[in-house]
Amino acid sequence: MEQFIVSARKYRPQTFEEVVGQQAITNTLLNAINNNHLAQALLFTGPRGVGKTSCARILAKKINSLDGINPDEDFAFNIFELDAASNNSVEDIRALVDQVRFPPQVGEYKVFIIDEVHMLSSSAFNAFLKTLEEPPKHAIFILATTEKHKIIPTILSRCQIFDFKRITVTDVREHLKFICKKEGITYEEDALQMIAQKSDGAMRDGLSTFDRVVSYCGNNLTRQAVAENLNILDYETYFKATDFIIDCNIPELLILLNEIIAKGFDMHHFIAGLASHFRDLLVCQTSQTVDLLEVSQEIKQQYATQAGKANQAFLIESIELANTCDLQYRTSKNQRLLVELCLMQLASVLAPDEKKKAQLK
Repeated sequence: MEQFIVSARKYRPQTFEEVVGQQAITNTLLNAINNNHLAQALLFTGPRGVGKTSCARILAKKINSLDGINPDEDFAFNIFELDAASNNSVEDIRALVDQVRFPPQVGEYKVFIIDEVHMLSSSAFNAFLKTLEEPPKHAIFILATTEKHKIIPTILSRCQIFDFKRITVTDVREHLKFICKKEGITYEEDALQMIAQKSDGAMRDGLSTFDRVVSYCGNNLTRQAVAENLNILDYETYFKATDFIIDCNIPELLILLNEIIAKGFDMHHFIAGLASHFRDLLVCQTSQTVDLLEVSQEIKQQYATQAGKANQAFLIESIELANTCDLQYRTSKNQRLLVELCLMQLASVLAPDEKKKAQLK
């Protein structure tokens, strides 16, 4: 049986053009290389899974490919990677510094990539300072970290810092579309949207989730199958709940909550999602903010339709009620009652005073 290669490795970018969602950084690095303006100490910082290590490897290969050397050369002997999470002692840094003194045999630069650099001990940082400040002309250091605040200021001041941003839901979704076409996988737009939202701005997380869902669904990704596999509530649940709230229909609302619990969904997840749903309805009410809604066109139309049934004051009060329930959930001793009370309060916001009294009797 042929070995399976996870998408995060199979589709790891090999050029700056293939890096998703970091155009400002990749363009800056390319211009620096082309104009011979590249610093010898770089710090790549940002959330997990957004391309820091990939960009470091691409940069290492790119700067050694400028002298007409065989383009198939991978320059493996020019690139040194150190995982500071498990190699964080003074001895590890001294061994690396010893390697810095010798010029490369092929290509122009030796590139030292230190991943999770914030894990280095304080003595290791100090042992590294002098080399980082005055490296030989053939050495370039690329430090990568998810926690810049843990790096001592004397290191930061010696580096050119590049802040990698979280990857947008749209960029993740478009990249997943590209992979689906490559792999011959059919998909529903909303299915990829769910995976992209679940990735929380990290492409690696998105690709891992994508692999898991493909293993479950096969070569046809549907919204329903993805929702089942990721154990997330479908948009339709929130649309239905909001319709019951607008109609002041407390009995149906409580029955819907019971169905959600019976399917194994967490009530906390439901109430937090309901608050987000009200927020999305609110941004749909004005043309200036509608672009803040990161969903497919079909779902966006459903939001627009439902947003027309509710006024702004109702939505703001509903967000406050749902958010208060969200904050109180962990400390509540009767969590189901807390959520049911919140739903009853939401369904009473638009009810006339007489109807409110009758429903609460």
